[in-house]
Amino acid sequence: MLRASIGSGVLLCAALIAPRAEAQTIKRARTVNLTRLATPPATAAVGNETRRGPDANEDLKSLIRGSISSARVSSAHVPRPNDRPVTDADAGFFGFDGLRHLDQRLADGGNQFSIEPPDQAIAVGNGFVVEGVNLALRVRTTSGGAAATVSLNRFFVGDSAIVRATPTTPARFGRFISDPKAYFDNANQRWFVTVLTIATDPVTGSFRPESDVRIAVSQTANPTGNWNIFTIETTNGDGTTPNHPGCPCFGDQPLIGADAHGFYVTTNEFPIFAAGFNGAQVYAISIQDLVKNLTPPRMKAFDGLPLAEGPAYTLQPATAAPGVAYNQGTAYFMSALDFFGTVDDRIAVWRLNNTGWLSTGTGNQPVLTSVVVESESYGQPPDAQQRPGPLPLADAIRAGAFGKPATEHLSLLAGNDDRMQQVMFDGQNLWSSLNTVVKPETGPTRIGAAYFIVKPSTTAAGALRATIVSQGYVSVNENSVMFPSIAVNKNGRGVMTFTLVGADYFPTAAYARVTASGGVSDVRVAQPGAAPEDGFTGYVVFNGRTSRWGDYSAATVDEAGDVWFAVEYIPNLSRTQLANWGTFIGKVTP
Repeated sequence: MLRASIGSGVLLCAALIAPRAEAQTIKRARTVNLTRLATPPATAAVGNETRRGPDANEDLKSLIRGSISSARVSSAHVPRPNDRPVTDADAGFFGFDGLRHLDQRLADGGNQFSIEPPDQAIAVGNGFVVEGVNLALRVRTTSGGAAATVSLNRFFVGDSAIVRATPTTPARFGRFISDPKAYFDNANQRWFVTVLTIATDPVTGSFRPESDVRIAVSQTANPTGNWNIFTIETTNGDGTTPNHPGCPCFGDQPLIGADAHGFYVTTNEFPIFAAGFNGAQVYAISIQDLVKNLTPPRMKAFDGLPLAEGPAYTLQPATAAPGVAYNQGTAYFMSALDFFGTVDDRIAVWRLNNTGWLSTGTGNQPVLTSVVVESESYGQPPDAQQRPGPLPLADAIRAGAFGKPATEHLSLLAGNDDRMQQVMFDGQNLWSSLNTVVKPETGPTRIGAAYFIVKPSTTAAGALRATIVSQGYVSVNENSVMFPSIAVNKNGRGVMTFTLVGADYFPTAAYARVTASGGVSDVRVAQPGAAPEDGFTGYVVFNGRTSRWGDYSAATVDEAGDVWFAVEYIPNLSRTQLANWGTFIGKVTP
């Protein structure tokens, strides 16, 4: 809902949210060694099994009455930013290919599904890069050398995603796992990786009424060693009884952040077997208890988070770069407010006070507060067009490789929605970005990135206040900029990464520099795409139509202040029959 501007940074409303009852459970599940789990990959991609989770993205669009059709957004209110030129990467830029669909598919001896979209996680520290995509986790050195690749099913649960049928034995299905996130805590020298899981019937593979969020915490600063695995029960509203509508439920897209006292996980709660949405959930967990492997770790949970016209969704917790003071007993989050699937000009900042309680168990318990501020406009993105090119999977479908021959066409890439993406804190300001519809200089609406740099503060009465320091857009004429992530170092130098795609570009790994005072740089190509996206989600024969393309990318900062990112693109590398996506890992010295 676009409003008349009343000046950036003006306080509109605030809400106080009490913690949930202590029935919510968190426990330690197992200890694993990452190197011992690393098995040789299968030498060939056997089987064409695909796996899709509950369609929570569609449910969230329904919540915010959204549509990926740009025709539903009035062009009078669509942002019209100045388009950015596209140039080569900076001198000294460093990067290498990350996980591909082929790597993910062949991990665990090939006992994996074909999955789209490539949901991205990255963490960097102590000379290592940890990358997670869908069902695979890879550890590399920061020079690009591979140390170990493991199946996330084997890592978190101890089973395989699927053991395929033989002439004498039926297929066996493992637990559903999705949405990995990763974080390196420089202060404690520990690695964190999270996923959501849903139980499945081992014979049929269908979902069962049981879910959790799993948190893996390394025992040392070396991610190839031992890890402790914790679980947060998410099946029902308070962990024991189904007091939330439509439950049994699951926590979609767990998002993570941390300060000196807490490790923070937020989810969107959806029923497993019914339509509906129960809003965002927030879990504040003692980071010291996780590091020390104490069971159960101290935790407070929050739900029923009201915000403007509807329940809050997709609260992104903040992290901070090494050297940033983020230890004053306050943690921050940000979220978007497009409840009507059109265009809005508000964002929300959230503050969790008294986080020191998570470390000590004494004093006042954590309190979650929100404030809504006026911002630049943003809105539901359309789907992205692709540059035409070779489509081996479409050709195979046309030739009858998957049954009756059918004609498939170059697909669009799903722009999903305009939820807030990852948040970083530079000691004074919060930095974040999101997908938005934009009107470029020529042609129809496309996808661009909107970014926000926001300064939180406290009024004389102790209330949360937030002010827009800087904001803007990244847009490329007649092309789309998709799924941005922004990271900023302790000196306030930031980098935003995204996929660049359109009439002129196959899906390409790209980035731009960002500062609070200077805005954004030209768009720079980290690694050009080699072909169109040609995966199973884009074709009708596989019950698709629009290709799924990442729900998020990822960016982080190492000890030297360099920004690392991981983003989806189409590499010029070997592929499977069902998908050709890959990821690219880059390092920028701001």
